Amino acid sequence: MFENIQQAIATNPMIGVRSEFVDLLAEIKIGDETEYLQIEKGEITTLKKNGREPDFTLAASADAWAELIKQDPDIGFQSLFGMMETGHLKISGETLKFSRYMMILENIFDALRPPKDSKVAPLSAPEFDDIVGRYVRFNVAGKPCRVYFEEAGQGTPLLCLHTAGSDGRQYREVLRDPRITKDHRVIVFDLPWHGKSSPPAGFEKTPYALTTDLYVETVMAFKDAIGLENPIVMGCSIGGRAVLHLALRHGDAFKAAIGLQSALYAENAGNEWAAEDNAMYRPDVHGSELAGAAMISLIAPQSPQPDKWETLWHYMQGGPGIFMGDLIYYFLDGDLRNGLAKDLDTDKCPLYLLTGEYDLSATPEMTEELAKEVGATYCKIMKNMGHFPMSENPEEFKSYLLPVLEQIQQQKEAA
Repeated sequence: MFENIQQAIATNPMIGVRSEFVDLLAEIKIGDETEYLQIEKGEITTLKKNGREPDFTLAASADAWAELIKQDPDIGFQSLFGMMETGHLKISGETLKFSRYMMILENIFDALRPPKDSKVAPLSAPEFDDIVGRYVRFNVAGKPCRVYFEEAGQGTPLLCLHTAGSDGRQYREVLRDPRITKDHRVIVFDLPWHGKSSPPAGFEKTPYALTTDLYVETVMAFKDAIGLENPIVMGCSIGGRAVLHLALRHGDAFKAAIGLQSALYAENAGNEWAAEDNAMYRPDVHGSELAGAAMISLIAPQSPQPDKWETLWHYMQGGPGIFMGDLIYYFLDGDLRNGLAKDLDTDKCPLYLLTGEYDLSATPEMTEELAKEVGATYCKIMKNMGHFPMSENPEEFKSYLLPVLEQIQQQKEAA
């Protein structure tokens, strides 16, 4: 399996940089056979025999390993972590050490795939985006917050909500597309604690935890602060759950809701070991890099490499504890298996659902379950996309979004 590993990792110099201070021996079970991957002071080697106890073992069938290193692997095989989430890969041993070096390991196995063209042509001249960014101050839960937002275009307001642990940069190509901005005022804000928004005063004394009430209040307070009238609201992941809560509680205030990667609930599948180790919070683990490494499992292998890595970069820049605080809403407080979803009135607030087929968190099946539960206005599964469609493959995503916006416009004209 590792015959070409030296040649493969040479194509990605960052693997060597990341491994400079690593001391790791991983046992790789390939069906009934065993190989070893050793990383020591920047040197990456493979062994058939081993003289020391391995730090951990990664075990999968030969077919599963072969699928992982295909250029376009099947759903669930897009990364090591993805294979764990779907039960195709088992980990045992010192799992904390796996968490510590997961980004390096994901990069090593990714390098074994046939290379993809990731070159971006240089610009012939400077280009300026028609995007305006500024701050607004308003109260959330009785505390003044300084929130950053960007906007572009004119017409029907389109308010966009980013994913957990990231920020509004995910919608960069929605903001830049004249096909959208000619009829829509696209507005994207960073939740407090995220991106360029500040946490409220006293944050250093209070653990961050996002709840349903806090999320809904924040969106409504922002909407009122900048004077939005009857906007479309579009959110992804936690934002895709939030549009459901917004439609339930404030359906009259929105022209329509677009849920990207929406589902009634989410489960922390496949990474119980990470929760037990509390790896995101440990001082001996780079929590933000681990967050980025974990998100590789949710991105489709067909996504352009520059867009994939920009999506991961947003996660690697997150503040300490913010991603995990968002997941309190995603996994626990925002769970809609409590029967409330049946009260969502899609006549009052039409609901459009778009979900990537490679998403292992809000899977196509979970979105279709939601669509059936609430009688969604529209539901479409997007090919060759994962959990972050607007940022991991923006051009492909917009081919799905534009017909939805057109349908909402027709709904407006019919009314």
